[in-house]
Amino acid sequence: MNNIHSTAIVSNDAQLGNNVHIGPYAIIEGNTKIADGCHIDSHAIIRSGTTLDGNVRVDSHSVIGGPPQHLKFDNNTNSYVQVGENTIIREHVTIHRSIEENGKTIVGKECFLMGSSHIGHDCILGHNCTIAQGALIGGHVEMGNHIFVGGGSGIHQFTRIGNGVMIGAISTITRDIPPHLTAAERNQLAGLNLVGLRRRNTHIDAIGDLKRLYTMLLTKSMNPAKLVDKAKEAGLGTTEIGKEFLEFFSIRNRKYCRPKKRYFPTDEES
Repeated sequence: MNNIHSTAIVSNDAQLGNNVHIGPYAIIEGNTKIADGCHIDSHAIIRSGTTLDGNVRVDSHSVIGGPPQHLKFDNNTNSYVQVGENTIIREHVTIHRSIEENGKTIVGKECFLMGSSHIGHDCILGHNCTIAQGALIGGHVEMGNHIFVGGGSGIHQFTRIGNGVMIGAISTITRDIPPHLTAAERNQLAGLNLVGLRRRNTHIDAIGDLKRLYTMLLTKSMNPAKLVDKAKEAGLGTTEIGKEFLEFFSIRNRKYCRPKKRYFPTDEES
């Protein structure tokens, strides 16, 4: 049985599951799907083309599925947003639908989008991602699983963020970040995300493999993608997490975040 407040506006074309709660003055437009156990708080707006999987919570004044902020966007474009089950969306969050016909902005399962954060059009977020207060994710960003983005950070459009990355607060990221690393400030790497790796019970051999790959590919001035074969020849990247790290460089998208230059070894040291 659903609990829909008398002041809420729910379109007849909205598909509601069971045990859905819709608070005062919330708006649910047509062509939406709200699965079992979802909780929509007061004044939230779920726009056309949005699908909320089971047990998603949307806090007050959030707008899910709004049109993308793009000057050439045609509002007649049929595009979508999908939010995975058990995701928590706090107050004043915005998630924009795709800019492409039949395209989709995707937020994975069990994510936590803190207050006033923004997910731009055509983003793909994996599972168990946390986007802290006021963080801004530009359009077409691709993020893996188990990622933490610190409060007030900005992620440039078309950037890729690998699995298990942690980004410090008030950071500016305009370059790709390979998996399981930490980044802060402007595109600066700060080593492995050891806390996250240990929390996910990563074997010590895999962490060692990752450390050696990080040193070989990212602390030198060469393009890391050109060092992948050399790393394999050196016997690195044999663990699953190491293979995942090397695979990230097979897609040439943007430049990569790096440690501060003072950490680059000389040719003699390398």
